[in-house]
Amino acid sequence: MPVGERDLAPRTVDEILDWLAAGRISPGEAFGYVRRLETWSRQPAPPEPSQAPGSDEDARRQRVDAVLAELDALVGLAPVKELVRELAAFVEIQQRRAKEHLPTKPMALHMIFKGNPGTGKTTVARIVGRMLGELGALPKGHLVECERADLVGEYIGHTAQRTREHIRKALGGVLFVDEAYALARGGEKDFGKEAIDTLVKAMEDHKHELVVILAGYRDEMEYFLTVNPGLRSRFPVQIDFPDYTADELYQIARLMCEQHHYRLSPAAALRLRRVLEQRTHLLGHGNARFVRNLIERAMRRQAVRLVQRRRLSRDDLITLEAADVAAVALR
Repeated sequence: MPVGERDLAPRTVDEILDWLAAGRISPGEAFGYVRRLETWSRQPAPPEPSQAPGSDEDARRQRVDAVLAELDALVGLAPVKELVRELAAFVEIQQRRAKEHLPTKPMALHMIFKGNPGTGKTTVARIVGRMLGELGALPKGHLVECERADLVGEYIGHTAQRTREHIRKALGGVLFVDEAYALARGGEKDFGKEAIDTLVKAMEDHKHELVVILAGYRDEMEYFLTVNPGLRSRFPVQIDFPDYTADELYQIARLMCEQHHYRLSPAAALRLRRVLEQRTHLLGHGNARFVRNLIERAMRRQAVRLVQRRRLSRDDLITLEAADVAAVALR
């Protein structure tokens, strides 16, 4: 793993589990990190400088493939994965054309992510940043997250200052603005417009060292683009994040259990499937946050069920029963 990325990611399975338990990463991100560690553990040792030319390019290719493998490891999101791979291919081919002195298309990589909460937008944004960093389209590839409250100030000039501070932190990587449509809610006199104007200027001034990703609900983001029509052309990459199906939510739940060294009893697994199917049927969508909260509460209910017992087997400690799932599903 490159030195720069070691500082930005958990280095061991235990550290991944600690980050997940602390809420620093989602189950999908945790699975990606586990797969990533496995990928690197299978890679050969890095070549010595004296080896044949092209070894640096081979190493770079391996790092890009590892990032894309992390993307593929995410549950669901098939159309998102396809678009991100198209983006990676486009960047690489433009670079190859430049080496052959062929005309290249300017790489405007600013993006809009549209979808419900808990559908993987932040996770994919982080992967995209690292991918662009490994491809050389960005100097670093790190991610800086913010929302309206981080950018909009309380008086004239304060908003531009706060927005520029976040832009400075993101230079070399990705600035991810969640619920970006909130910047346009107050109309022409709202300070959110100042934040938008500052972002647009930075996108032009730092076109080779900054990618801006605006994210939010699908309908709200569409309205946001009509309120400020000049933005649509500045964000040529627009990605829709589909809601998870009940089966995909179940996969996420099983993954989270495995990462915490728990397992579902057959009855608990059946109960969980029913809960997820009911939720997606009633609401029309599902998200990973609900699953994470449900499994974490089930773990706590299991602890309450077991704590008074004097003798507990390993199987007792790792098994979630139907009663643990049912107790939290009714909340």
